[in-house]
Amino acid sequence: MSNRIAPKLLAEFIGTFALIFIGAGAGAVVGDGVGLPGLIAIAFAHGLTVMAFAFAYGSVSGGHFNPSVTVGVLAAGAMSAGEAVGYIVSQLIGGVAGALLLKTVLGGAATGLGMPALAHNLALGATTLTVTPWAGFVIEAVLAFFLVTVVLSTAVAGRAGSLAPLAIGMTLTLNIIMGGALTGAAFNPARALGPMVATGNFSDAWLYLSAPIVGAIVAAILHTGLVRLAHEGMAAAAARTPAE
Repeated sequence: MSNRIAPKLLAEFIGTFALIFIGAGAGAVVGDGVGLPGLIAIAFAHGLTVMAFAFAYGSVSGGHFNPSVTVGVLAAGAMSAGEAVGYIVSQLIGGVAGALLLKTVLGGAATGLGMPALAHNLALGATTLTVTPWAGFVIEAVLAFFLVTVVLSTAVAGRAGSLAPLAIGMTLTLNIIMGGALTGAAFNPARALGPMVATGNFSDAWLYLSAPIVGAIVAAILHTGLVRLAHEGMAAAAARTPAE
């Protein structure tokens, strides 16, 4: 491991470890059936953690802390395949380590360790809702699409300057407020895999591991297309400008 990549991998490990320990930990402590206030608390636990560590490590690794974000950045051509593989391995290890420590300090896996799950008989207005695996896949993919779009448009494109971590953290928070009661709103394979390994429960693992990757790739394709169209528009405008 070169001296150049080692700090990046360590930063991704620590940031992902913190996200699972604090975010999933908040889910375990607050628990289910607590209504909107509890959901908001869990959402901000995730969002503020990502924001804080993105501020801390953004200049080191970019502050991905999410394999789907790394895949999106790779698909957008903003990092190499080898570096992306290193990031993803560090993130998955960090997620599992965070969940295992959470299991230790909480005295076991009885709390569920904040593991995401599809809603069953969720009361919504005058009806109840059970989220099917297909609907859950779509929700997780769309939430990942939103997150990766914001990452590419702010941190990667440099449009938000030093405020990129704030935009990313708030996107995470808003995503969880919307999807938390429906799927657990992981939209992060490391966030889902950590508690799964720690609890030994791999229900719907295919969904939580693949849907965010699909959403990330779609976000990267659209981002790349929009950038190309913007550059072509600028070039056409420059060609129409009379030379002095």
